[in-house]
Amino acid sequence: MSFLNYHHLRYFRAVANEGNLTKAAARLRVSQSALSIQLRRLEESLGHELFSRENQRLKLTASGRLVLGYAESIFRTGEEMMSMLDRQSPVRPKVLSVGAVATLSRNFQIGLLEPFLNQPDLQVVIRSGSLRELLAQLEAHAIDVVLSNLAVKRESRTGWHSHLLAEEPVSLVSRPVKGRRRFRFPEDLRETPVVLPGLESDTRVAFDLVMERAGIQPIIAAEVDDMAMLRLVARSSDALTLVPPVVVRDELREGVLVERHQLSEIKKGFYAITPTRRFPNELVRQLIERGRSRRRGPG
Repeated sequence: MSFLNYHHLRYFRAVANEGNLTKAAARLRVSQSALSIQLRRLEESLGHELFSRENQRLKLTASGRLVLGYAESIFRTGEEMMSMLDRQSPVRPKVLSVGAVATLSRNFQIGLLEPFLNQPDLQVVIRSGSLRELLAQLEAHAIDVVLSNLAVKRESRTGWHSHLLAEEPVSLVSRPVKGRRRFRFPEDLRETPVVLPGLESDTRVAFDLVMERAGIQPIIAAEVDDMAMLRLVARSSDALTLVPPVVVRDELREGVLVERHQLSEIKKGFYAITPTRRFPNELVRQLIERGRSRRRGPG
C-alpha cells in the first residue's frame, strides 16, 4: 500500500483551490518548479493523474475531484482537532462561541443563553451577522453553533444539521386603544394597516398565503426584516404588527402592547445549526438540549 504524504496533499489542495500553479506557489511561499515536482510525486504515489490543462488553467480530473473531497475532509478534521485542543487548554477558560443571525429575536437569545452567561468558569462569545457570514465562520471553526430563524439545507460538503429549538406562534399585536372594538380576523385587515416581516421571511410567506385564501389584500404600513426593529415599530405605530410574542414579551407583560389575534396556523421556528463534528463541543449539546426542553415544557 502506498504511503500518503500529507505535505503533498496540502500542496494539491492549494493548487486545486487556486486553479493555477503560480498563484498556489505564491500562497504556499514555494517555487513553482518545487510545487510542480511535489504534485507529480503525489500523482505517482496515488497512481492517478489529478489535473488536466485547459486554457492555461489546471482542471481537476475525475480522480482529482475525488481526492479533493477527501483532502477537504482530512484538513477540516485536523483544524477541528487543533481548535478543540486549544479550547481544552488548562490555561484557557471554557468557551462557547455562538453566532446569532442579526434578525433573530434578542429575547429568544437571552432566554436560551442565560444559564451559560451565569457560569463563572465559562466565557460566552456572541457574534452577530448574516446567515451566510455565520455559516462561513462555523465551517472555519471560528464559532461553535449558529442560532437562526431559518433552517439550512444539508449538504454533503458541510453536513449542516438544523436542530429545532422552539416553534412560536405569531400574533397580531398593537398598542392598546381605549374603546377599540374587538378585532375580527381576518376581515378587519381590509381596513386596518399592518406591519409585516420582509418578503423573504417564512412568516411573511405563510401570512400572505392566509390572506390570499381569505381573499383579502391587507394595507401594509411597513415591512421590517429585523426583529429588534419590528419590536420598536410595534411600540411606536398605530398599526397592527405581525410578530412572534416572544419578541415583544416584556411589552405584552407591561401592557405597552396587547395581543389582538394569534395566528395558530403560522409557526416561527428557531434553530441551532451545527456541522458534523468528530469532536463536538459538549456545551453545544447542552445548549440544544436546553432549547428542546424549553419547547417540551416541564415534565
